Amino acid sequence: MTSLPRASLGRVLEELGTTLLGVVCGSDDRAGDIGGVVIHDPLDAPELPENALVLGVGLHDPADIARVVTELGRSHATALVVRAPVEPDEELRAAARTSGVTVLSFARGASWTHLAGMLRTLTAAHADPYDTDASAPGRTGSGDLFAVANAVAALLNAPVTIEDRNSRLLAFSGRQEDVDPSRVQTILGRQVPEHYTRILEERGVFQEIYRSDRPVFVAALPDPDDDTVQPELPRAAIAVRAGDEILGTIWVVVHEPLGKERDEALYEASKLVAMHMVWQRADADRERRLRAELVATALESGPGSPEAIRRLGLKNEPMAVLALTVVDTSTQHRLPARLATERKRITDAFAMHLSAVHPRATAVLIGDIAYGILPLLTQNRQDAEERAATIATEFLARVGSRLRPLIGVGPLAADSSALARSRSGAERALRVLRSGNAAQQVARLDDVHVEALLLELADLVPRGDIPSGAVARIVAYDATHQANLVDTLRSWLDAFGDVAVAAAAMFVHPNTFRYRLRRAAEVGRIDLGDPDARLSAMLQLRLMALRDAADAD
Repeated sequence: MTSLPRASLGRVLEELGTTLLGVVCGSDDRAGDIGGVVIHDPLDAPELPENALVLGVGLHDPADIARVVTELGRSHATALVVRAPVEPDEELRAAARTSGVTVLSFARGASWTHLAGMLRTLTAAHADPYDTDASAPGRTGSGDLFAVANAVAALLNAPVTIEDRNSRLLAFSGRQEDVDPSRVQTILGRQVPEHYTRILEERGVFQEIYRSDRPVFVAALPDPDDDTVQPELPRAAIAVRAGDEILGTIWVVVHEPLGKERDEALYEASKLVAMHMVWQRADADRERRLRAELVATALESGPGSPEAIRRLGLKNEPMAVLALTVVDTSTQHRLPARLATERKRITDAFAMHLSAVHPRATAVLIGDIAYGILPLLTQNRQDAEERAATIATEFLARVGSRLRPLIGVGPLAADSSALARSRSGAERALRVLRSGNAAQQVARLDDVHVEALLLELADLVPRGDIPSGAVARIVAYDATHQANLVDTLRSWLDAFGDVAVAAAAMFVHPNTFRYRLRRAAEVGRIDLGDPDARLSAMLQLRLMALRDAADAD
């Protein structure tokens, strides 16, 4: 298996500075590769990998930053990123020198989420077990699309961006300081501004680019709503193709149409970018497939589990399995392809959320369920499961979905050998949530244990065997006489024999209820004073309700 090295701090600054990141204090040429990207949480300090790059969301005061830098130095972190502007005082400079942690500033207006995504792309250690020639000349990891953008910019002597079909920014070159506001907003937001794409669409620019296999010159575009706004600089653009499929576009800021040599250089560069985008997509698919296989093996707790745990970067430590899926609650069922796309999107967000909580956490989609393995810092089962449920609830509060995400939380696994039991518990809890027998979106197995047992009992009992005996006779009587003796019996059992409560639940007078209950006992020939008869009737009524709900779905 060929492994590509992670990026160093210098590489990150080379690719993302000075547009997004700047050095506040400390060294920008720290030796060693970045071991991971972690979000700083002052209330619940995350476990840091070696040489971590930490995102200090919410840190502003130099004194607070200096304190965090000192703490990170004890964990051998590489750098701390805080929102600009930052004016370092002597205390902060001294903390950076002593700890060896570099303090970076992050441009205002840019998204922390986007920065985390770019950093994880740049710093990921890619390993491809299916490709024995991953180090072939000319081939780089998917994170090196930034390097390709810089190479194209050097060929054309102009700043470059590479975008997908939806005008989302994939990579950009250096020299973006002297460009127009739209380019700056594109880099900060990882998305071309909506007003600019709207102008391009209205003027047929995209159609022209997609029809041509050569670069297209796009003249300066003034703002149609405000003549005082600086016009957008001219650009040269070319579609990036893989056969008949358009993968995206390359945009070059120029002041005049490209000459013959630069035109040919951009045309050839688009082929190189296409190869990298195809590799990027293939690498992502292979990495996702490999990770899914490793997680599935780990969750079996079989002979291959220890090796799978090791390759996933996990340890033999307390963990919990979380099982996530999305259900379509609309009356008009969506296309299967859209459901699959939404599951992948939610899974990617789930994986990022868990990795932000713990650097060794992982999540993959297996079938229609995303399984997350979350290391926990306690052996106390109650505390660990509550912590896992809280993390799941926080994720659902943040993620947006047109569907209804549900998460089952499995019991704590003391070590990797108990992961299969935790997975089973997570699946059982998730099944209860999917059945509609619980109102919440997150559930531990302990929360829905009875409901899970009833669902499993329903699986064991053949459909024709329920109802039977006394309950079957009462059901048949109701069907023939349009009575509601079944509901009467169910209300009485649910109220533990309290006639007043049961009558109120059915909105009838207690005497009327008593008459109906006697009639139900007569029709069904059931002794309501017999605890076994009551238990049998209660189980059958519960199983009937479960099957009716399943048939309705």
